[in-house]
Amino acid sequence: MRLRQFNVGCFGGGTGLPSLLGGLKNNPWLKVNAVVTMFDSGGSSGQLRDELGVLPPGDILKCALALSRNAREARRVLLARLPTLEHARLGGHTGGNLLLSMMQRYSGDFLDAIDGLRALLGCRGRVWPVSVQSASVCAEYGDGSVTRGEVEVDAGQLSGRLVRRIWLEPPVSIHPAVAKAIGEFDAVIIGPGSFYTSLMPIFLVRGVSEALCQMKGPIILIANLLTEGRGMAGFTAADEVARIEEATHRKVDVVITNTKWPSPDVLTRYAAEHKEPLPAGNLPDHCEAVGGEFWTGDIARHDRLRLAYATWSVLSKRLLVDV
Repeated sequence: MRLRQFNVGCFGGGTGLPSLLGGLKNNPWLKVNAVVTMFDSGGSSGQLRDELGVLPPGDILKCALALSRNAREARRVLLARLPTLEHARLGGHTGGNLLLSMMQRYSGDFLDAIDGLRALLGCRGRVWPVSVQSASVCAEYGDGSVTRGEVEVDAGQLSGRLVRRIWLEPPVSIHPAVAKAIGEFDAVIIGPGSFYTSLMPIFLVRGVSEALCQMKGPIILIANLLTEGRGMAGFTAADEVARIEEATHRKVDVVITNTKWPSPDVLTRYAAEHKEPLPAGNLPDHCEAVGGEFWTGDIARHDRLRLAYATWSVLSKRLLVDV
């Protein structure tokens, strides 16, 4: 067997992707890249997008922090929010969001701004925005109603509306440098993250599916632990696979799923929010199921080390070659 470094791309956003990156970054056999959704419309990111005309910085910032040399200290400083003062428009934003937004404004290039932040933080890996063009996630529900914006799409699912289709408005294209990077990955890892607002929007960007077709390695999906509201009742990992394959025109080769659940009290608490354990479902024959105990606490979050080791075991099995 010949060991070599793998160049992997991790696709997503929100809180799930940074957790995965933090677990993978210390593996000396991995060169880690984050490909991040850029369509956040809520919180500080949404406000900065509207007020300053910049791309939403929040998910990019969180991924850079996860890959930073001293993540705990960097998070303490850059995720602290400025005090809200009378007549102060920038109050309530995190220092990191403001820093990245200002770097974008003054450099005139978002990729340059991200590289500057990476250098400042000593990141062990690259962070790529899937697009540098501004757009919003839109959804049509089973009842025919339509919403626009990441926050609104999530709210529709929570209220019980089944997502029929989603799209980006206006349509946007992948940055050429990002397309080139994706084509050179040895493998792609998708998730975990909010399915319709963190994961699927990436694959709606023009050029992403073509870039993935240039990528010769496996596609690995990390299935979510829970569904995301009444609108996803009955949803399974197999449904995630089907929708991703339809959008990417590529087969999903491996799905990593949770196989052990916490106490009934914990599940009851999430059931009150209409969130249920996500089963594997009927996966297609070409898709390998890798199961393990990833939910180890009271909060619905993948155990970082368990997930990192499981991902490495899949990558090594799929990519290492005998000589």
